[in-house]
Amino acid sequence: MIMISDSIPTELILEILSRLPAKSIARFHCVSKQWSSMLSLPYFTELFLTRTSAQPRLLFAIEKKGSWSFFSLPQQYEKSSSSLVLAAEFHMKFPPDNMQINIRSNHWFPCVYASGLIFFYGMLIKEKGHYGVPVICNPITRRYAVLPYLQTYQMPYTFFGFDPIDKQFKVLLMDYPFGLDHHKILTLGTGDMSWRRIKCSLKHQIMSKGICINGVLYYLGETSANNPFIVCFDIRSEKFKFIHRESSCQLINYKGKLGVIYRDYFANDAIALRVWILEDVEKQEWSKYAYSSRDDKFLAHLDSIVGVTATGEIVLSMADYKFKQPFYVCYFNPERNTFQRVYIQGFGEYQRRNHSRVYVFANHVEDLNVNDSNLLKSSIYAPYVKTEEEEN
Repeated sequence: MIMISDSIPTELILEILSRLPAKSIARFHCVSKQWSSMLSLPYFTELFLTRTSAQPRLLFAIEKKGSWSFFSLPQQYEKSSSSLVLAAEFHMKFPPDNMQINIRSNHWFPCVYASGLIFFYGMLIKEKGHYGVPVICNPITRRYAVLPYLQTYQMPYTFFGFDPIDKQFKVLLMDYPFGLDHHKILTLGTGDMSWRRIKCSLKHQIMSKGICINGVLYYLGETSANNPFIVCFDIRSEKFKFIHRESSCQLINYKGKLGVIYRDYFANDAIALRVWILEDVEKQEWSKYAYSSRDDKFLAHLDSIVGVTATGEIVLSMADYKFKQPFYVCYFNPERNTFQRVYIQGFGEYQRRNHSRVYVFANHVEDLNVNDSNLLKSSIYAPYVKTEEEEN
């Protein structure tokens, strides 16, 4: 064990440091080589991950005219019989002044999350004139990296995933509809990052954004004959598998397993949620549950199913933030059939804009196993955003 002090045991120092946020740990790496070596120990990175995993957060990415701001708040909350009001913590604005993230189109999903990092495909770098440049950023440490530019005939579908075994991030580019072998993949963090061609045995249309769970990327697909299925892409082996599904649904991370949620709407605002949990991908075996709720208009107007908490609550969110209207998320406990609405404040300048798009990610934790300083070379200054209450 490395000794930093003759009077304070290293284990105690690491115990204290593990309670700090990741951006503080990043600064301590600059103290000395000895400190950097100590903070890179597997013992410390696992200790830090254990603590942050016990305190997951909701991460908010708000987009307005190509500019993004990131906020977060604790995912856990104090139970209340009435609606809660919580203030979100601001982290950073993105991108820098010389870049612009283009507005979403029909062929790509602008903001993708995997293991603490955010991926953007539609970056425009003004001085180079490149459109569709992929970029990743860490919204907590405020570091980012511009990935190799790949010229394509049209805007492709892109996905972002993380392999927890080899600790590698990869970008999957599906260049539909050109064929079975015009797709590309990029491994991040390698010495010479370059796009490689990859084959998919089934030509299909992409129907949803992706979600990465324990090293497997999932998204909804459909053949030209309108046969729906779930695409399973193993990040490590780079192999595709396909699972049959019903029609319209939404994919979530259900306690480390793939969850599929079907929503059925009835009269009088009654909603039925059918939850399928994938137990065995090879045998395509599912656990299936059905829940219903009546007379809850809030649930009917929540557009996005964000994820599931460790206690089994399904987190739902609004997808748009409109001027002078409250923004809220809802925790639905299907076993108890209870709801907890949480109103979010603190979005600053977005409270004065007519319309902003909001992307919410559940179970966000900071993971030091991802070598942020090696992977993300650039950093930006994040100005403080005043809330409406502070300006009045």
